Amino acid sequence: MKHLKIIAFTVVCILFSACSDNPTREYDETYEWSAQKLYSEAKRMQNKSDYTTAIDYLNKLESRFPFSAYAQQALLEVPYLYYKDNEMELAALAADRFIKINPRHPSVDYAYYIKGLSYSHHGESFVTQLFKLSKAERSHESMKQAFLTFRTLVEKFPDSKYAPEASKQLVIMRDTLAEREIIVAKYYLRRKAHVGAINRAKHVIQHYPQTPAIYDALGVLAKCYKELEMDHMYQDTLKVIKLNYPDHEVLKKG
Repeated sequence: MKHLKIIAFTVVCILFSACSDNPTREYDETYEWSAQKLYSEAKRMQNKSDYTTAIDYLNKLESRFPFSAYAQQALLEVPYLYYKDNEMELAALAADRFIKINPRHPSVDYAYYIKGLSYSHHGESFVTQLFKLSKAERSHESMKQAFLTFRTLVEKFPDSKYAPEASKQLVIMRDTLAEREIIVAKYYLRRKAHVGAINRAKHVIQHYPQTPAIYDALGVLAKCYKELEMDHMYQDTLKVIKLNYPDHEVLKKG
């Protein structure tokens, strides 16, 4: 009997020790919450602009109740909450996850829209605002992804209520991508890397013909051809400039 008491006491000590050895373990108040409770509390946190907590609740909802109606809705709403929390990369990834899991969901067009917006705002920060950096001076890859996402939305869901805004964003993205090419072309021109500058300018003319960047692209070509003493190409470029931009700065400089 004495031995049994010793064993029982030892077991209790071991259990107590195991608990005390894990001081970082915190009580989770949501542990016994239902799917509905998690969802309603997430919405309450969202209304208070506590997006981090709202995301945490929705992630727990999806994890604990994966086959509930709330889980699919949670999966759809998380990207927007990341977007509101200025976590653009996470927002894009969450939206893409929803698209892959629910490609035929009635609201999948919304997921594409949030994904596009997230990519278009990726790289924005206090620093970019402080130095007034344009979108073209931020992440080129994120701009490309935004363009491709909005284009997919417009092509796959032309009747979507998000299609008109996506079309507007496409115009912005197109201008931004063209501007980015011009920034690089002018950099090459300053470095006397004429071949690189010419290739970038031609890319703008071929792929972004309806953008304001055409003005600068033609200017870069004219300057490169002049510096390279490619007179025939220079004169042909001047003719195009005179026809489309009679007040172009290149013509004024002669």
